[in-house]
Amino acid sequence: MTTVTKDSTETKKPKSATREWIESIVFAIVVASAVHWLIIQPYTIPTSSMESSLLTGDFLFVSKLHYGARTPKTLIQFPLTHQTFWGSSIPSYVEWIQMPQTRLPGFSSIKNNDVVVFNVPLEHPGTYERYQNILNVPKGYPIDLRTNYIKRCLAIAGDEMEIKDRQVYINGQPVQNPPNMQFHYTVMTTQSLDDRFFKKYNISTSPSEFTFIQGGFEANFSPATAEELKKLDFIKLVSPVLHSEDNVLFPRDTLFKSSLDNYGPIRVPKKGQKVALDPKNLALYKDIILYYDHNDDVKEENGKIVLDGKPITEYTFNQNYYWMMGDNRHNSVDSRYWGFVPEDHVVGKAVLVWLSIDPNESWMSIGDKVRWKRLFSSIK
Repeated sequence: MTTVTKDSTETKKPKSATREWIESIVFAIVVASAVHWLIIQPYTIPTSSMESSLLTGDFLFVSKLHYGARTPKTLIQFPLTHQTFWGSSIPSYVEWIQMPQTRLPGFSSIKNNDVVVFNVPLEHPGTYERYQNILNVPKGYPIDLRTNYIKRCLAIAGDEMEIKDRQVYINGQPVQNPPNMQFHYTVMTTQSLDDRFFKKYNISTSPSEFTFIQGGFEANFSPATAEELKKLDFIKLVSPVLHSEDNVLFPRDTLFKSSLDNYGPIRVPKKGQKVALDPKNLALYKDIILYYDHNDDVKEENGKIVLDGKPITEYTFNQNYYWMMGDNRHNSVDSRYWGFVPEDHVVGKAVLVWLSIDPNESWMSIGDKVRWKRLFSSIK
């Protein structure tokens, strides 16, 4: 009987076009996910809180290399999504498998005035109910899936931060303010104004930043713009809006009297630093101790502080914390509202604007819709 064997040089059956497409898509998703996690991630500016340093409609690259990428905490998540599937409210992840989170080595630490992307801490499951009525905070999320915010880091771990008459002081020294930093002003005028005026002076008329009042308007713009407006014959008054004490601000305790323009002084916690605890300052550090340094319970009992059932007089912080604020100082939900940002919430450093689209302009006028001068500009 003769045995017939297959020729070893026989050509394999070629892959179908569908299989090749599927393999290419899977490979592209894996590579894109790895790049987003380890190296760089795109980000879009959704609000005006950083104007005029960053504008609504700016598209950024956020570096993971500077501070080091975080290992994933939420292990099962659909690729290239954040909290939900695109255009829906369906969660794109499951919480029942959570991994310990660490940070890979980076080549830089967070410095004062860095523009930083981070997961907003007020979405912690233990805190979001306290904020949802005033800040429209959604349900609690795992650390790596909390909403991404972008702000300027004004105070790093160990710094003392204070705001006096709108000027920020770090360790007793006034900080250099960002160019075109914005505040809220009242403007009184002798004539009606049109869109050409507001566009010429770069004054946003979006509802969150602008209000018509009898004889004028209120809006956010820079001190330099305020000086320009004062020189115009038809402008009667340009006056900054001063903010009074507000118990909505962190730590939302009547013992602390603060406003958006006058705040602190307050010490930003540093890893390994000890702080004396008493019933008065517990409000400053309770969320840190309980939710971000991961203790079981901390409370006041008979004038003493009790941590996990044991009386204490001081506490040692387990990680670094930061104080983040927007450059648009009177239209920014930032650390003045929720307090310190834990280091394990830091996503990366904003480094480059690669595209900028003006949401208020029509695509029929491409020259105005695209802010050409901002393309591929570095972030300072």
